[in-house]
Amino acid sequence: MNWLRNLFLPSSIIGGFVALIVGPNILGKLVTSLFGANHLLSNGLFPAEMLDVWTPLPGMFINIVFAALFLGQKVPSLKDIWKNSGPQLMMGYVVSSGQYIVGLLLTMLVLTPLFGMSPLAGALIEIAFVGGHGTAGGMKPTFEQLGYAEGGDLSLGLATIGILVGVICGIAIINIGFRKGYTSLTQGGKNYFNPEEREEISETQGYEVKKESPQPKAIEPLAFHFSLIAVAILIGYIILQALIFIEAHTWGAWFNIYLISFVPLFPMAMIGGIIVQVIFNRLNLEEYIDEDIISKISGLALDILLVSSLATLSLEVIGDNLIPFILISIVATIWNVFALLYLAPRILPDHWFERALGDFGQATGMAATGLLLMKIADPEQQTPALEGFGYKQILFEPFVGGGIITSASLPLISQFGPLTFLIMNIIMFLVFLILGFHFFGPKTRASQ
Repeated sequence: MNWLRNLFLPSSIIGGFVALIVGPNILGKLVTSLFGANHLLSNGLFPAEMLDVWTPLPGMFINIVFAALFLGQKVPSLKDIWKNSGPQLMMGYVVSSGQYIVGLLLTMLVLTPLFGMSPLAGALIEIAFVGGHGTAGGMKPTFEQLGYAEGGDLSLGLATIGILVGVICGIAIINIGFRKGYTSLTQGGKNYFNPEEREEISETQGYEVKKESPQPKAIEPLAFHFSLIAVAILIGYIILQALIFIEAHTWGAWFNIYLISFVPLFPMAMIGGIIVQVIFNRLNLEEYIDEDIISKISGLALDILLVSSLATLSLEVIGDNLIPFILISIVATIWNVFALLYLAPRILPDHWFERALGDFGQATGMAATGLLLMKIADPEQQTPALEGFGYKQILFEPFVGGGIITSASLPLISQFGPLTFLIMNIIMFLVFLILGFHFFGPKTRASQ
């Protein structure tokens, strides 16, 4: 299994694929074709009742993952975020809006007219590549609500392609970058592909704070932290219901435009988590939130989400849309590589290669992939890339890659059409591109 280790695939994704293989979609269909539908294993190793329980899990556990995203994290000022991560923030938004642009253009020009695909397919690249498996699984109910149920399975399949692209292309680009002198650092002869020398990459926001937190005496610590996440989700639910109520009595009733009704809960749960953390900070109680416990709860929820999502993935949907699936994968890969090698040197002011690798990894499915690539290129953390990548998440995650913009993309396309959403993203792309050129980029680099 060394080849799996060398791909840096999380164990939950491997476990999800194992469950998929021994489930009804592969083993079940093989047994049915050989021995008939009445065979004991015609549904694979899992009874239908078990799969019925697994199916809604992604939409539930994504709320826990996002509610825990900023709990236990230091919430810096906007000035500090801009100073440390402004260049990578601009780069991240350029890449994300660009994914919408290329996805919508491909859908409008090829996928819809030639293959009859829904216009909602234009959002698949951003949902799958920047959002990853977690967002893809969490968005499945929204796809179903809007009448494009196969979009959920396609996005999960594309998220897997994204991780493979991120790791394989990322490592290849690092090797090319060292030969061409893109990086200002040297490896000192160390082999960072050796499992014995490889450091564990944490699937957090790019920065960890190890601390000893007081243990509450009146409540078990795990229950206490679960309750914090539950409160964050409850706050998010209240915010979402308030927005739905406002929509129903304002623009929804006036213009028959309904967007918030299709927005899932998890981005609001993330806002709820930020609110809880800010309250604890203001009351000087932040030491009672143990980041390590929050990380373990979030990791468990993410593992359950990934395994259940992949185990219930419909391969028939991907097979029925194989050519569009391949086209979307190719276009997404070309865009991400282009952004890394062409746009990054023109937006990022210093250490552009190390900084851009983090954005490339996140833009292909996982923040952990970005951390991995930065660790390989900058093992001693001699550049500001890792710190900037961590701070960037505070103004990035709430909006794209599973945030408000991502969750609203499908209802926006459904209500206003792909052309309107395309124009919106072109404007956003140009704004962040110009900001990146003006505040950072070669001009800033030359003045240093």
